[in-house]
Amino acid sequence: MEDTHSLAGQLLVSMPGMTDPNFRLTVTYICEHSDKGTLGIVINKPIGMELGDVLQQLSLGTAANKLLSQPVLRGGPVQAERGFVIHESPSHWDATTEVGQSICVTTSQDILSDVAAGNGPERILIALGYAGWGAGQLEYELRQNAWLTVPATTDIIFDTPYDELWQAAAGSLGIDPANLSLHAGNA
Repeated sequence: MEDTHSLAGQLLVSMPGMTDPNFRLTVTYICEHSDKGTLGIVINKPIGMELGDVLQQLSLGTAANKLLSQPVLRGGPVQAERGFVIHESPSHWDATTEVGQSICVTTSQDILSDVAAGNGPERILIALGYAGWGAGQLEYELRQNAWLTVPATTDIIFDTPYDELWQAAAGSLGIDPANLSLHAGNA
C-alpha cells in the first residue's frame, strides 16, 4: 500500500550520491505533493541574477530596499521562465498558496509590484523554474534513498546562507552529511 502522507511543506535534501547535476547537493522546498505528482522549488542554487534585475526587466521600478540584492534561484529544470516567490507573510496576492506553517508561495506578478514599491513581504526567496515529479516518481526515489525529508522551518529557508543550506538542512535532523553512504541498500 502506498503512503498517502503529503510531503508539502517539507524539504528534500539530496543524498551525497546524487549524480543528476540538476539536484546534486540541493535542498528543495515541496510546494505540492499528491498521488498525481510533486512540485518543488530548489532553494539553494543562485543563478547570478538579483531581484532588482528582475524588477527592472518587468518595468516595475525599484524602491530602495535590501531585497533588491536578493539572489534569484534556479528553482529547477522545468519551465525555467516561470517565477515563484516563497515568502513568510499572510497571503493576499492573486496566486498565493499557503504551503507550510507561515510559508507561502506566490506565482502572480502582483507580489513583485508590491516588493518593488517596498510593500511586499520582508522575507522572500525568488526562483525561476521548478522541479517536478510524475505520479509515484518521488516515492520511488525516496525508497531508493536518493533524498532525505526534513521539516521546513522559516529559519532554514530564509536565514541560512545558500552555500550552507544543504549541510544545515541535513544537520537539522542531527545528521552529518559526511557520514551518509553514497550507496543505497537494504539490510
